[in-house]
Amino acid sequence: MGRDDQKLRAYYGAGPADISLDDIDLGGIPRHVSIIMDGNGRWAKARGLDRSEGHVAGVDSLREAVTTSVRLGVDVLSVYAFSTENWKRPRREVNLLMHLFATTLMQELPLFFQEDVRLRFLGDLEALPRETRDVFQRGLDETAGHTGMTFALAVNYGSRAELVRATCQIAREVQAGSLAVEDIDEECVSSRLYSSGLPDPDLLIRTSGELRLSNYLLWQLAYTEFYVTDTYWPDFSRWDYLRAIRSYQRRDRRFGGVRQP
Repeated sequence: MGRDDQKLRAYYGAGPADISLDDIDLGGIPRHVSIIMDGNGRWAKARGLDRSEGHVAGVDSLREAVTTSVRLGVDVLSVYAFSTENWKRPRREVNLLMHLFATTLMQELPLFFQEDVRLRFLGDLEALPRETRDVFQRGLDETAGHTGMTFALAVNYGSRAELVRATCQIAREVQAGSLAVEDIDEECVSSRLYSSGLPDPDLLIRTSGELRLSNYLLWQLAYTEFYVTDTYWPDFSRWDYLRAIRSYQRRDRRFGGVRQP
């Protein structure tokens, strides 16, 4: 994907003392960055606010993450917005999130057009309210022709459910005779996941300091580099993003092998 380095440097400008764009190898930007956006509720609680205020504040961080990814030349940005387990949250909070998903997407469509971002969803959207599904479909339709970065939003997503879904699909194809057991391999499974056609994440960022995957992309994260920050999602900035990239670039990625001298 092309990157406008002039726009990138103007976007960052002068920053904090501990990180700058000069600390980053622009030739080694991860192709796919994935983010578990965590800490909205705790951010709000620390400020004496309702949890809903944390979710609203998190929208600004998401917008900045999209813009930052485009400026850096990331091919795919995926984010974990709502898990299959999040339905257990209070009804008021769930309703707010569903409404927020719909209104935010409508508000951000101009940004997707400006930056040539293509929208994609990971998860079972059939369980979502019709208003939310209709807006999601509009977003898919209106950005289908975009050729820039792919933005994949995981909503009503659970990795175990995704793997069960893929397994059932493979079983049906074997039963129907359209797939031989001998042809079942990693690519066969990958092509039946919600993320089919996308590269596996190179870098996973999790905010708020939690050290768990929360049922997210269990198959796809097999060789992903992890970066965990104590920063709550509403406070996550373009500079925090750079810190994650810098950490990633300092890793020795061998994918189970041994680097030759």
